[in-house]
Amino acid sequence: MKLLIVDDHHLIREGLRPILKRLGDGEETEVLEAASFEAAVAYADRHRDLDLLVLDLRLPNVAGFAALCDLQERHPSLPIVIMSGEDDPQLMREAIEHGALGFIPKSSSADVILNALRLVLSGGTYLPREIMAAPSKAAAAPMKTAGARLTGLGLTPRQADVLELLIAGKSNKAICRELNLAEGTVKTHIGAAFKALNVTSRVQAVLAVSRLREQA
Repeated sequence: MKLLIVDDHHLIREGLRPILKRLGDGEETEVLEAASFEAAVAYADRHRDLDLLVLDLRLPNVAGFAALCDLQERHPSLPIVIMSGEDDPQLMREAIEHGALGFIPKSSSADVILNALRLVLSGGTYLPREIMAAPSKAAAAPMKTAGARLTGLGLTPRQADVLELLIAGKSNKAICRELNLAEGTVKTHIGAAFKALNVTSRVQAVLAVSRLREQA
Protein backbone atom coordinates (compact mmCIF):
# COMPACT_ATOMS: atom_id res chain seq x y z
CA MET A 1 0.00 0.00 0.00
CA LYS A 2 1.28 3.47 -0.88
CA LEU A 3 -0.09 6.70 0.61
CA LEU A 4 0.74 10.38 0.21
CA ILE A 5 0.34 13.06 2.91
CA VAL A 6 0.19 16.63 1.59
CA ASP A 7 0.52 19.23 4.34
CA ASP A 8 2.84 22.22 4.74
CA HIS A 9 3.22 21.64 8.50
CA HIS A 10 5.98 19.21 9.41
CA LEU A 11 4.42 18.30 12.76
CA ILE A 12 1.14 17.30 11.09
CA ARG A 13 2.94 15.05 8.62
CA GLU A 14 5.05 13.59 11.40
CA GLY A 15 1.96 12.90 13.50
CA LEU A 16 0.03 11.31 10.63
CA ARG A 17 2.84 9.06 9.44
CA PRO A 18 2.58 6.40 12.19
CA ILE A 19 -1.21 6.44 11.96
CA LEU A 20 -1.16 5.83 8.21
CA LYS A 21 1.45 3.10 8.68
CA ARG A 22 -1.20 1.16 10.63
CA LEU A 23 -3.55 1.10 7.63
CA GLY A 24 -1.70 -1.81 6.08
CA ASP A 25 -2.73 -4.25 8.83
CA GLY A 26 0.54 -6.15 8.50
CA GLU A 27 1.00 -5.33 4.82
CA GLU A 28 4.00 -3.15 4.00
CA THR A 29 2.79 0.46 3.86
CA GLU A 30 4.82 3.23 2.26
CA VAL A 31 3.96 6.76 3.39
CA LEU A 32 5.18 9.60 1.17
CA GLU A 33 5.13 13.25 2.24
CA ALA A 34 4.77 16.52 0.35
CA ALA A 35 4.94 19.99 1.92
CA SER A 36 3.46 21.88 -1.03
CA PHE A 37 0.98 21.52 -3.87
CA GLU A 38 3.80 21.45 -6.41
CA ALA A 39 5.54 18.63 -4.56
CA ALA A 40 2.23 16.75 -4.33
CA VAL A 41 1.75 16.95 -8.09
CA ALA A 42 5.30 15.71 -8.68
CA TYR A 43 4.81 12.77 -6.30
CA ALA A 44 1.42 11.83 -7.75
CA ASP A 45 2.78 12.01 -11.30
CA ARG A 46 5.77 9.87 -10.37
CA HIS A 47 3.92 7.34 -8.21
CA ARG A 48 0.98 6.22 -10.31
CA ASP A 49 0.33 3.35 -7.91
CA LEU A 50 -0.78 5.57 -5.02
CA ASP A 51 -3.71 4.06 -3.10
CA LEU A 52 -4.75 7.23 -1.27
CA LEU A 53 -3.88 10.91 -0.97
CA VAL A 54 -4.51 12.85 2.26
CA LEU A 55 -4.68 16.55 1.41
CA ASP A 56 -4.54 19.62 3.63
CA LEU A 57 -7.21 22.08 2.56
CA ARG A 58 -5.06 25.17 3.08
CA LEU A 59 -1.76 25.01 1.21
CA PRO A 60 0.52 27.96 0.42
CA ASN A 61 -0.09 29.64 -2.94
CA VAL A 62 -3.22 27.59 -3.66
CA ALA A 63 -6.67 29.14 -3.20
CA GLY A 64 -9.83 27.31 -2.15
CA PHE A 65 -10.30 23.87 -3.65
CA ALA A 66 -7.85 24.44 -6.50
CA ALA A 67 -5.40 21.79 -5.26
CA LEU A 68 -8.15 19.18 -4.91
CA CYS A 69 -9.60 19.94 -8.34
CA ASP A 70 -6.23 19.97 -10.08
CA LEU A 71 -5.10 16.69 -8.53
CA GLN A 72 -8.42 15.09 -9.44
CA GLU A 73 -8.13 16.25 -13.01
CA ARG A 74 -4.63 14.81 -13.27
CA HIS A 75 -5.44 11.57 -11.42
CA PRO A 76 -9.21 10.93 -11.59
CA SER A 77 -9.00 7.43 -10.10
CA LEU A 78 -6.93 8.44 -7.06
CA PRO A 79 -9.01 8.65 -3.84
CA ILE A 80 -8.44 11.99 -2.10
CA VAL A 81 -9.39 12.74 1.50
CA ILE A 82 -9.31 16.26 2.92
CA MET A 83 -7.83 16.88 6.35
CA SER A 84 -8.41 20.31 7.78
CA GLY A 85 -8.15 22.30 10.97
CA GLU A 86 -11.58 23.70 10.12
CA ASP A 87 -14.77 21.84 10.92
CA ASP A 88 -17.45 24.00 9.31
CA PRO A 89 -20.21 21.72 7.90
CA GLN A 90 -20.62 23.96 4.85
CA LEU A 91 -16.93 23.62 4.07
CA MET A 92 -17.24 19.85 4.42
CA ARG A 93 -20.13 19.80 1.95
CA GLU A 94 -18.18 21.89 -0.52
CA ALA A 95 -15.20 19.54 -0.28
CA ILE A 96 -17.44 16.58 -1.11
CA GLU A 97 -19.11 18.54 -3.92
CA HIS A 98 -15.63 19.12 -5.35
CA GLY A 99 -14.99 15.38 -5.36
CA ALA A 100 -13.20 14.56 -2.10
CA LEU A 101 -14.11 11.10 -0.78
CA GLY A 102 -13.82 12.19 2.82
CA PHE A 103 -13.32 15.14 5.15
CA ILE A 104 -11.47 14.56 8.42
CA PRO A 105 -11.02 17.36 10.98
CA LYS A 106 -7.44 17.46 12.29
CA SER A 107 -8.85 17.36 15.80
CA SER A 108 -10.01 13.77 15.20
CA SER A 109 -8.53 10.93 17.23
CA ALA A 110 -6.17 8.40 15.69
CA ASP A 111 -8.91 5.76 15.71
CA VAL A 112 -11.36 8.06 13.90
CA ILE A 113 -8.73 8.88 11.27
CA LEU A 114 -7.93 5.19 10.78
CA ASN A 115 -11.55 4.15 10.48
CA ALA A 116 -12.29 7.01 8.08
CA LEU A 117 -9.39 6.14 5.79
CA ARG A 118 -10.19 2.42 5.90
CA LEU A 119 -13.72 3.25 4.86
CA VAL A 120 -12.51 5.27 1.87
CA LEU A 121 -10.02 2.56 0.88
CA SER A 122 -12.88 0.03 0.92
CA GLY A 123 -14.90 2.16 -1.50
CA GLY A 124 -16.95 4.23 0.93
CA THR A 125 -17.19 7.95 1.65
CA TYR A 126 -16.37 9.39 5.07
CA LEU A 127 -18.20 12.39 6.48
CA PRO A 128 -18.13 13.61 10.08
CA ARG A 129 -21.40 13.69 11.96
CA GLU A 130 -21.46 17.49 11.65
CA ILE A 131 -22.23 17.39 7.95
CA MET A 132 -25.36 15.31 8.49
CA ALA A 133 -26.56 17.18 11.57
CA ALA A 134 -29.54 19.40 10.91
CA PRO A 135 -30.07 22.66 12.84
CA SER A 136 -32.87 21.45 15.03
CA LYS A 137 -33.93 21.74 18.67
CA ALA A 138 -34.46 18.00 18.90
CA ALA A 139 -31.61 15.80 17.75
CA ALA A 140 -33.88 12.96 16.63
CA ALA A 141 -36.34 15.14 14.75
CA PRO A 142 -34.26 15.70 11.60
CA MET A 143 -33.76 11.97 11.07
CA LYS A 144 -37.45 11.23 11.48
CA THR A 145 -38.58 14.02 9.22
CA ALA A 146 -35.98 13.21 6.58
CA GLY A 147 -37.01 9.56 6.66
CA ALA A 148 -40.62 10.52 6.15
CA ARG A 149 -39.70 12.78 3.26
CA LEU A 150 -37.64 10.06 1.60
CA THR A 151 -40.34 7.45 2.04
CA GLY A 152 -42.79 9.97 0.62
CA LEU A 153 -40.61 10.13 -2.47
CA GLY A 154 -41.45 6.50 -3.13
CA LEU A 155 -38.78 4.64 -1.13
CA THR A 156 -39.70 1.41 0.63
CA PRO A 157 -38.52 1.00 4.24
CA ARG A 158 -35.75 -1.34 3.05
CA GLN A 159 -34.60 1.13 0.41
CA ALA A 160 -34.54 3.82 3.10
CA ASP A 161 -32.40 1.52 5.29
CA VAL A 162 -29.93 1.07 2.45
CA LEU A 163 -29.85 4.80 1.81
CA GLU A 164 -29.19 5.58 5.48
CA LEU A 165 -26.16 3.27 5.46
CA LEU A 166 -24.97 4.64 2.13
CA ILE A 167 -25.00 8.24 3.34
CA ALA A 168 -23.21 7.11 6.49
CA GLY A 169 -20.36 6.18 4.14
CA LYS A 170 -20.80 2.41 4.12
CA SER A 171 -19.55 0.51 1.08
CA ASN A 172 -21.90 -1.82 -0.83
CA LYS A 173 -20.26 -4.86 0.79
CA ALA A 174 -20.68 -3.39 4.27
CA ILE A 175 -24.37 -2.69 3.56
CA CYS A 176 -24.79 -6.29 2.37
CA ARG A 177 -23.33 -7.59 5.63
CA GLU A 178 -25.25 -5.23 7.88
CA LEU A 179 -28.65 -5.82 6.26
CA ASN A 180 -28.01 -9.42 5.19
CA LEU A 181 -28.79 -8.64 1.57
CA ALA A 182 -27.30 -9.84 -1.70
CA GLU A 183 -25.05 -7.35 -3.48
CA GLY A 184 -27.40 -7.23 -6.47
CA THR A 185 -30.31 -6.35 -4.18
CA VAL A 186 -28.31 -3.56 -2.55
CA LYS A 187 -27.41 -2.13 -5.96
CA THR A 188 -31.09 -2.22 -6.96
CA HIS A 189 -32.10 -0.40 -3.77
CA ILE A 190 -29.36 2.19 -4.28
CA GLY A 191 -30.58 2.77 -7.83
CA ALA A 192 -34.12 3.30 -6.55
CA ALA A 193 -32.86 5.73 -3.90
CA PHE A 194 -30.85 7.69 -6.46
CA LYS A 195 -33.91 7.92 -8.69
CA ALA A 196 -36.08 9.13 -5.80
CA LEU A 197 -33.53 11.80 -4.91
CA ASN A 198 -32.87 12.68 -8.56
CA VAL A 199 -29.13 12.09 -8.17
CA THR A 200 -26.57 9.90 -9.93
CA SER A 201 -23.83 9.34 -7.34
CA ARG A 202 -23.18 8.68 -3.66
CA VAL A 203 -21.80 12.16 -3.13
CA GLN A 204 -24.92 13.76 -4.64
CA ALA A 205 -27.10 11.52 -2.47
CA VAL A 206 -25.26 12.58 0.69
CA LEU A 207 -25.71 16.24 -0.17
CA ALA A 208 -29.36 15.79 -1.15
CA VAL A 209 -30.24 14.10 2.14
CA SER A 210 -28.24 16.68 4.05
CA ARG A 211 -30.29 19.45 2.44
CA LEU A 212 -33.52 17.64 3.27
CA ARG A 213 -32.51 17.43 6.90
CA GLU A 214 -31.67 21.12 6.99
CA GLN A 215 -35.12 21.93 5.63
CA ALA A 216 -36.83 19.72 8.23
